[in-house]
Amino acid sequence: MPDERSTKRRTKTGRVSSNKMNKTVVVDVELVTGHRLYGRTLRRTRSFKAHDETNRCEIGDTVLIAESRPISKDKHWVVQQILRRGTGEPVEIQDVPGED
Repeated sequence: MPDERSTKRRTKTGRVSSNKMNKTVVVDVELVTGHRLYGRTLRRTRSFKAHDETNRCEIGDTVLIAESRPISKDKHWVVQQILRRGTGEPVEIQDVPGED
């Protein structure tokens, strides 16, 4: 029997919303469905904590995460690859004093 240790893992694609923890990122995965009765498009967002060993992920990056063994209480996913680099954290617009 060939060595079949690597089984098919569930994967999800999402956007990094936080990288403030060490070796951990929060990935928001968006699910788009239609309402059963009204047909309106619904956007549901679910967040997952994923293990990022090298701390390479930045806010706004689109990443591919794969299910893994439990790493901590909330962390059961691992970042497999960064699909697209994001723009980073949004910048707040400052008001200019004295201008009406």
